[in-house]
Amino acid sequence: MAKKDRMSGNEAVAYAIKQINPDVMPVFPITPSTEIPQMVSNYIANGEVDTEFIPVESEHSSMSAAIGAEAAGARTLTATSSAGLALMWEELLLAASNRMPLALALVNRTLSGPININCDHTDSMGARDTGWIQIYAENNQEVYDNFIQAYPIAEHKDVHLPIMICQDGFITSHAVENIELMDDDVVKNFVGEYKPEEFLLNPGKPMSVGPYAISAYAMEARKNQEIALENAADVILNVGKEYEKISGRKYGFFEEYKTKDADYIMLIMGSAAGTAKEAVDELRAQGKKVGVLKLRVFRPFPAKEIAAALSRCKAVAIMDRCESYNGNGGPLGSEVTAALYRNKVMIDAVNYIYGLAGRDFTVENVFDIFAELDDAVTSGTEVEQYQYIGLRK
Repeated sequence: MAKKDRMSGNEAVAYAIKQINPDVMPVFPITPSTEIPQMVSNYIANGEVDTEFIPVESEHSSMSAAIGAEAAGARTLTATSSAGLALMWEELLLAASNRMPLALALVNRTLSGPININCDHTDSMGARDTGWIQIYAENNQEVYDNFIQAYPIAEHKDVHLPIMICQDGFITSHAVENIELMDDDVVKNFVGEYKPEEFLLNPGKPMSVGPYAISAYAMEARKNQEIALENAADVILNVGKEYEKISGRKYGFFEEYKTKDADYIMLIMGSAAGTAKEAVDELRAQGKKVGVLKLRVFRPFPAKEIAAALSRCKAVAIMDRCESYNGNGGPLGSEVTAALYRNKVMIDAVNYIYGLAGRDFTVENVFDIFAELDDAVTSGTEVEQYQYIGLRK
């Protein structure tokens, strides 16, 4: 029987970890993810789980230890934020290329400089091309649900890739919201036991992990890794369908909020989607045909599905909570416009940068963006393609 509770996003992740009871958790603390290992270590100390908790000397070490434990056959996870993820950079690539289906609870925080501890997506977007699956949450319920789905996705025989479950630092990680929790046995049965086919501590079948690959083999390994990421798309959808059966909550690549008849759509990720939905409700009450497409899965990138979802509207605002420093826009701006072009969906698309380092993103900002799109379409007004929202004058 599901039960209602009130939890922060970090508490929700820690509770999901308790219910899953993974084998190993190496970790090094960093704001705003520190609460997750703190809470898990309390569960361990109280005898509620038997996870092996390994305190290490850095985030690089935590990911190294996670890879080693996963290679040995243990279900493994860690948690981090911001510069901690950046310090893991080399190991992120190794985890993916060595096909280790470990999980990472990432609490999004901006990267330096200047030094700042608040939310944007600089850290996870910096790791977008490391070969990891990336799933984002709007609220505390979603981060709980996403983490429970993480291992069934990552450990699937057609995938075997690491997975990053992302939530917005402080905005969801420390804010307390109503949440619905499932029973421990329901979660445990859904996730199942980890039974890898190949692992280092199998004396009957010696194997090597991370060998040197000469040029005749390395490219094929990369292609197989890419195929696994493509396979993850169907697995994510199938796991979402199975999860809906036990939770009543539906998950796919994205959520379409009042988009079916929308002339203008805002495409956005993370907690700011709630702000966008609130604005859409108010504008709908005024007769404006607007909607929100909240992207949940960024890797693998659902290009065809996004293009199809946007094909009915007149214009889209693509919202990036990250600066890509390419002089042309953010990561979402680049990938969504490429998806539209390749799928021959020729609508107006404007890329906006918002919420960097915790800058507020308001309902009024959303009003202004939709008004700008409408003016561009109806009056032919030229819109600045790559602009920051909420800059101080």
